[in-house]
Amino acid sequence: MKLNYKRTFFVGLAFLSICAFWQMYDNVIPLMLKKTFGLGETVTGVIMALDNVLALFLLPLLGALSDKVDTPIGKRTPFIIGGTAVAVIAVLFIPMANQRQNLLLFILLLFVVLFAMGIYRSPAVALMPDLTPKPLRSKANAVINLMGAIGGVYTLIMVKLLMHGGNAGYFKVFLAVAALMVVSVIVLVTTIKEKKLSEEIKAAEAIEEAAVTNRKEQDLPGGEESKQAAKDKIPKEVRKSLLLLLASIFLWFTAYNAVTTAFSRYVEVVWKLKPGGFTDALLVATVAAIVSYIPIGQIASRFGRKKTIIGGIILMTVSYLCGTLFVEYSFLINIVFAFTGMGWAAINVNSLPMVVEMCKNTDIGKYTGIYYTTSMSAQIITPIVSGALLENISYRTLFPYAAIFSIASLCTMLFVKHGDSKPVKKASALENFDAVD
Repeated sequence: MKLNYKRTFFVGLAFLSICAFWQMYDNVIPLMLKKTFGLGETVTGVIMALDNVLALFLLPLLGALSDKVDTPIGKRTPFIIGGTAVAVIAVLFIPMANQRQNLLLFILLLFVVLFAMGIYRSPAVALMPDLTPKPLRSKANAVINLMGAIGGVYTLIMVKLLMHGGNAGYFKVFLAVAALMVVSVIVLVTTIKEKKLSEEIKAAEAIEEAAVTNRKEQDLPGGEESKQAAKDKIPKEVRKSLLLLLASIFLWFTAYNAVTTAFSRYVEVVWKLKPGGFTDALLVATVAAIVSYIPIGQIASRFGRKKTIIGGIILMTVSYLCGTLFVEYSFLINIVFAFTGMGWAAINVNSLPMVVEMCKNTDIGKYTGIYYTTSMSAQIITPIVSGALLENISYRTLFPYAAIFSIASLCTMLFVKHGDSKPVKKASALENFDAVD
């Protein structure tokens, strides 16, 4: 059984469009709120946290709803088409509201866009496992993550090239991202016949089901199968490790999201860069993360996931501390952000596998949800807290704030005693991109 890379590429177009949008949202919307409407950093942080608040409710709800839908074009495709259509229309009106300095209309449009993105985010992510046989989902997820990275890089390049000339520059960036979203979904819908492919995959998996079941039973020692199937609580010591790991996840997302949310404003206020000047460092970080996946996978295979994560936290902490030293822009900041990208990749690749390794096979979905709830909770709180510090104390609190929470995540991570393993060496280099964000 081999992965259909061409089909997976087309399926990944939905995730590409999603990542392109969020890259723009995280970096451009805060600039509009600050420059056009004169909002303080605390209020800006509250608004920037809205997407994660909505995500806590919409992602599980819409994901479950799409499981139950059955249409001639499939379960997920209607949500992808509808969500993209509403998001694209609303997103193009945001620069217009910005030009008219109509804050109420701006917030209303932003809410519509975030709701629309929530409608199709879970169904879009679920489309890959729907159309990929279970043994091949690791490779397929690698392709999907690469597609997402390409979407993020596309947006950063558009911001760098187009975001000048005030509101006209904003509109050009929004139009470029909206165009990518439309083209991506059109190509996806015309090349991927979801319902037909889904039926083919189900038929193939039915043939493999007996063999898969046998392999799972062989993996369980005698007498343990009934224990694994039972809904017992995980052992006390394992639960303690899980809680410490979840605390670490919350803390490093608190640090990282503060920087990614405020960086576009930070470089203009502290380093006096022109609009769009923040893109170079973020591009370096993104590319560094992409090229780091393969060596990080090899390191984790040799030394284990926990040590790899600790190494990533140290890299992130050092990069945040170095960020505090720059009073003006220097080319060296790109090197610092390269370490940020590498550190984040080391954390991102290994954290979810550690979480699910502490649970029963029947609870993987549940614990994946716990992982997302933890990370999103941090991303709700940190824009508000860090924004208050930026507004009431100084913009230069950003990197020390991130460093403190990063160090705290290292402290909790050191006491995690379970869930570690040395991952099986990947069959191909591409599998090392199998990460969750």
